[in-house]
Amino acid sequence: MTTTSASTASAGVFDDITSSESSLRRFLHGLPGVDRVGAEARAAGSATRSIKTTAKSFAIDLAIRMVDLTTLEGADTHGKVRALASKAMHPDPADPTCPMTAAVCVYPDMVATAKATLGSSGVKVAAVATAFPSGRAALDIKLADTRDAVEAGADEIDMVIDRGAFLSGRYLEVHDEIVAVKEACGPAHLKVIFETGELQTYDNVRRASWLAMMAGGHFIKTSTGKVQPAATLPVTLIMLEAVRDFREQTGQMIGVKPAGGIKTTKDAIKYLVMVNEVAGPDWLDPDWFRFGASTLLNDLLMQRTKMLTGRYSGPDYFTPD
Repeated sequence: MTTTSASTASAGVFDDITSSESSLRRFLHGLPGVDRVGAEARAAGSATRSIKTTAKSFAIDLAIRMVDLTTLEGADTHGKVRALASKAMHPDPADPTCPMTAAVCVYPDMVATAKATLGSSGVKVAAVATAFPSGRAALDIKLADTRDAVEAGADEIDMVIDRGAFLSGRYLEVHDEIVAVKEACGPAHLKVIFETGELQTYDNVRRASWLAMMAGGHFIKTSTGKVQPAATLPVTLIMLEAVRDFREQTGQMIGVKPAGGIKTTKDAIKYLVMVNEVAGPDWLDPDWFRFGASTLLNDLLMQRTKMLTGRYSGPDYFTPD
């Protein structure tokens, strides 16, 4: 089957399943249950893999290219966002061979500032929307939030699902909200955030993954970074299995973005190994896998400098994120 992106989407493929609450519930609850012990053991096994020298250098540069460099604080300023965008374009100003990050992720009111700074660099602007991080707002407000961010220049929208609706079993409501937000995105890509730390079970993570993909999300994302636990290897493994199985069934590739708590090069490499082993090498690309992070980049840069020079740079060598 020919692989396509989610922009060609799931419209029509799952119409019968999403035509009613009962049919959608039957489908989601008919998915194979997650073996908790097995999933955690497989994730732990991936974390033991060791890569060296050339492969490690490649992995570090790939991880840098996959970073959505993020600032989502109430104290964010336009100056901080401009500095972050500059860092995304030139992570190591002393080394022009250092790759750029994938995107800068900000609140909607900072999109225009990030866009103006990034210019034609190729670094995307991602904006959190839909009453991030709680998702507690009326749909018309969520859609207006999304449209405002896209009109300001956002290339990608990171939305949060209504976890209360999902946990109450109102799956069709969650599905239809994702569909509506995707329509409001226009040309922008949509990442659907589950807040897996609130979903309670691995089975719910699998159901949320399928629900978001059936609704046409371009990426599925673990967390806002505001709730603990955030991204974990077992949760990401389940999401990778979901995108792999979805591709086998539909021919459509969907991206995965773990976010929150990924801070070291060692952490990032564990995720990359798991991507390769679970979903496959096609996902080892910033178009299909991202890290939502603020502090990860500096550790990647320090490890990269060590690989190139044989010396560690101090933690204050690179600008704080």
